[in-house]
Amino acid sequence: MMRLRIRLVLTIVVLLASLAIVAAGPPEEAFWDAARAGDLDKMKQLVTEGVDVNAPTRYQATALSFACDKGHLEVVKYLVENGADLNPKDSFYEFTPIGWASFNEHVEIIELLLEKGAEGADLVLSMGVRNNNSRMVAAALKVEGLDSAAVLQARQQVKSVDDSAEIAAMLEAVEIEVPETTAVAVAPELLASYVGNYNNEQIGLALEIRLEDGNLVAQATGQPSLGLTAVSDARFDATEVPNLSISFSGRGGLIESATVHQGGQDLPFPRVTETAEAPEAQETAPAAEELKTETAAAPEPIARGPQQNWPTFRGVQASGIADGQGAPTTWDVTSGENILWKTPIPGLANASPIVWGDQVFITTAISGANDDTFRTGLYGDVDSVDDESEHTFKLYALQRTTGKIEWERTVATRVPGAKRHLKSTQANSTPVTDGKRVCALFGTIGKLACYDMKGKSLWGADVGILDAGWFYDKTYQWGHASSPVIYKNLIIVQADVYKDSFIGAWNLKDGSPAWRTSRDELPTWGSPTIYRGKDRDELITNGTSIRGYDPASGKILWTLAPNSEVTVATPIIANDLFYVTAGYPPVRPIYAIRPGGNGDISLADEISSSDAIAWSHDSGGTYMPTPIAYDGHLYTCANDGRLTAYNATDGERVYRQRIGGGSFTASPIAADGKLYFTSEEGDIVVATAGSTYTELARNEMNEICMATPAISDGVMVVRTLGHVFGIGEASVDP
Repeated sequence: MMRLRIRLVLTIVVLLASLAIVAAGPPEEAFWDAARAGDLDKMKQLVTEGVDVNAPTRYQATALSFACDKGHLEVVKYLVENGADLNPKDSFYEFTPIGWASFNEHVEIIELLLEKGAEGADLVLSMGVRNNNSRMVAAALKVEGLDSAAVLQARQQVKSVDDSAEIAAMLEAVEIEVPETTAVAVAPELLASYVGNYNNEQIGLALEIRLEDGNLVAQATGQPSLGLTAVSDARFDATEVPNLSISFSGRGGLIESATVHQGGQDLPFPRVTETAEAPEAQETAPAAEELKTETAAAPEPIARGPQQNWPTFRGVQASGIADGQGAPTTWDVTSGENILWKTPIPGLANASPIVWGDQVFITTAISGANDDTFRTGLYGDVDSVDDESEHTFKLYALQRTTGKIEWERTVATRVPGAKRHLKSTQANSTPVTDGKRVCALFGTIGKLACYDMKGKSLWGADVGILDAGWFYDKTYQWGHASSPVIYKNLIIVQADVYKDSFIGAWNLKDGSPAWRTSRDELPTWGSPTIYRGKDRDELITNGTSIRGYDPASGKILWTLAPNSEVTVATPIIANDLFYVTAGYPPVRPIYAIRPGGNGDISLADEISSSDAIAWSHDSGGTYMPTPIAYDGHLYTCANDGRLTAYNATDGERVYRQRIGGGSFTASPIAADGKLYFTSEEGDIVVATAGSTYTELARNEMNEICMATPAISDGVMVVRTLGHVFGIGEASVDP
């Protein structure tokens, strides 16, 4: 299975290349598609018609890259015989064709490319050892002039691979010169000053330096420990990995940064202060006493107010705030403490619940093949779930106080027009209601459906199949997820897909089209947000360019770049600012945008604010969860549970804390001075809001949780993959 994160010892891919845009017409697109599909006849036809075998995509990948990824040996042979460049390196991941073949262990292709003189034998060797593939190792070792450093690294690497005696023997049989290193004596107090945690937010990698038996040891995220040998007072070579070293620098006797030197690249890791996060290499949740769970007291409750509806993803304006709604702090699914109800729902769905009055609305998609393939966790697989069965797409209305199903409607029964990711479903978009109607969007069948509050069908609109997935290769489908929003008499859908992205509005009354605006955009997964201002209203969208529109007409108002190539978070509004984040290369920014912008409001280099931008950071943005602005702070939660709090007004970082091991996709919510964080494993962590972090409770749902909870009138509605729960200050039998 292909991995996008290559777990090599401290091997760091730095995304410095610019993303050159190449104007490619339909013949080139068809050529790349044929290479992916292994359609050799089509490729030959297109070459005859004049298509260049080395035609690059916008990321400088070629047909050879795709054929090597998919394992089409005959296509690779044809391309090589017809002059294909063996070593094109794409501008985003910096991978070559032999790299793609290595990830998928397409050994015959690897052997062919190496025989023809392709570069990358060291990568083949490392991947062969990692996958315990002796044939890949043998192919790499046959290459004349293979770097001895690569063999030394492979010898160290094989020690951590099970049942690898054959490969270990192959590596030991290679005659190489082992360079000698002369150790330098460094004062113990100076060694101790280097101990600590360092973090490069731009690439999302942490580095821990510690002392073991008087010697420095380095450990990067997800990597084994490396011994360090001093070559000067401030520079150390990795004992087991040739050509890798770490240096330390600082001022006034304080160490401020570590720099990793490898392969001609210097990667800085600023030191993490003591008030910041635990090392990213830590895989388990912090101990309870470290999070003050024993002595923590919940904030004074806010007086219960009138019911506040939760009409769309993350509530009103996606704020995620439910003050005065009686949100619970603790509950116990096993004993039934504070569990008001529990309702099973068939199928799979990541769509979040919404609440209006005494009704809870949810959607689901039921596979005809009963395929419940789903995988949580921190991983980089881009694969789709191969389920092409007929699905039943449903909308449910539940009673808020009892969980009883009031009605359920089948929106459609058909085969989805696009596949889903391993962590996705065919029902990702959260429904939306204005209290008169409830609308549900199922993007992979192109269906927008509207019902009244009693379940009567009002209308259905065809929005077109919304096929979203990996921007690099459209054959990897992940599923659409953006949720619709309601503005006055319109329902608005953000439809960022592989081709012909758009944002459009339909009339709530009858589903007729109102307006449609094209977007030059890659697939995205965040939802649009509506700002209702004194001078004008604005519709804010995330994407490779952040944009503002007139929600009444779809007219573009302003654009802001740069941003990540994959965006998932939804823009939020607080303090009369729009907060937008993203957490994928090439940049992971945080923007605090003022209303009223016009035209291109992008910042000049080295500038972090302007008339249009209150403040910004070019790193620190998070990938999956939408941030939350509450009580004067902006909180961002990374996929791995790193919580960072900023001053919402000026962007100054207040603290950083790891809230738990595991992975996070659901977005945080807040109520009555408390923050709620839901992990994929089903832990809902409750913590105090404010300038310091104190954990109040850790509630286990005992099921996978991908959806963001809703809170309204004394009930927290939590959706797991199998059930919907109503949680409140009461208890019933489990």
